[in-house]
Amino acid sequence: MQKQREYVREIADQKDNEMAKSEDKDVEIIHFPAFDPVKAADQLHSVAQTAEQWSGALLRVTPGAEDAQKMLKTIFENTAAVGIELSLKGIATFWANAEADLSHLQALVGAKLPSQFIALQSTFLRKRVELFVEQAKQFQALGTRGVADVNKPAKNALDPEKVGGVAETP
Repeated sequence: MQKQREYVREIADQKDNEMAKSEDKDVEIIHFPAFDPVKAADQLHSVAQTAEQWSGALLRVTPGAEDAQKMLKTIFENTAAVGIELSLKGIATFWANAEADLSHLQALVGAKLPSQFIALQSTFLRKRVELFVEQAKQFQALGTRGVADVNKPAKNALDPEKVGGVAETP
């Protein structure tokens, strides 16, 4: 226990010696430039003006951003609706084609003569081409209408006779 006390005293003496050496050194004095209240007031005034300009710009931009957000939301909703409609039309087309193929196979199984087989096959091919043309027209009409629906919000927003997508009142 005695040795520990001596050890602590030695460490304390070393610290005292180090502190005494550092006190002998010159201490540098740091000078701050004089505070000029006029310059500070000018700087605060310019910061206030800048903040006022930014807030004014933000107030002018905010309604446009809200309109753009509404327009994009409508475009996404229209795109989803058109996609669903095209998918449903594709499923209905697939289903109709599958039913036509199965009924044609049943008719071919019932054919007794090669002439009946050839007549059934030629009739089926003619009907398939007509059905294909009709389905292509339906898909084209659906696609054209879908593109118009998707583009409608953007056209309304960019229409010079309308402001923010809403018609002006005379």
